[in-house]
Amino acid sequence: MSTSNRSSPNVTGHRYDDDIEEYDNPLPGWWSWIFAVSIIFSAVYFFFTTMLGAQASPEGFYDREVTADVERQFAMMGDIKSDPASLLKLSGDEKLLKVGHSIFVSNCAACHNVNGAGLTGPDLTDDVYLHVRTIEDIADVVTTGRNNGAMPAWGNRLQPKEVTLVSAYVASLRGTHLAGRPPEGPPIAPWSADAANAAPATAPANK
Repeated sequence: MSTSNRSSPNVTGHRYDDDIEEYDNPLPGWWSWIFAVSIIFSAVYFFFTTMLGAQASPEGFYDREVTADVERQFAMMGDIKSDPASLLKLSGDEKLLKVGHSIFVSNCAACHNVNGAGLTGPDLTDDVYLHVRTIEDIADVVTTGRNNGAMPAWGNRLQPKEVTLVSAYVASLRGTHLAGRPPEGPPIAPWSADAANAAPATAPANK
């Protein structure tokens, strides 16, 4: 190769096996600028998402959309109560159970597991209960708590509608018998809208 070719701006001057020369092919200027801007943007984005507690992250936007959707559904629901008939009806409403499930996952899964099978808290998928005898007792446990705070009182943290919906969701878990904590408490009668006549199905188990 001639000297003029070796001195070309695109030739680095490195030669291999006498016939192979290394050429310098710089990246296009526009590509380099885009790469530099993306690096700067990612650093700024990371800083702000960290400082804002991930509120500017995709998860933060998603959580706000879910919350807004739940609030819209609440507004459409009107007044719902935690009486036995209402809870029994809601426990079979697939659409509203999805709302109850989201409340459960956000507030209850840390102790009762995402699927309700229990972690530090009891399994909610069997047919035995420690503090529940009728379906409306679920809402009372959620609202006031039990065992000196071992089960927190959620009445001052959840809206009444949220208490009702998460209670209906917990009621819907009964009988699914997922693998989790061992049974705790006595068996109780099937859920009934006539809570006054509901009684334990058998004598309390010795547990």
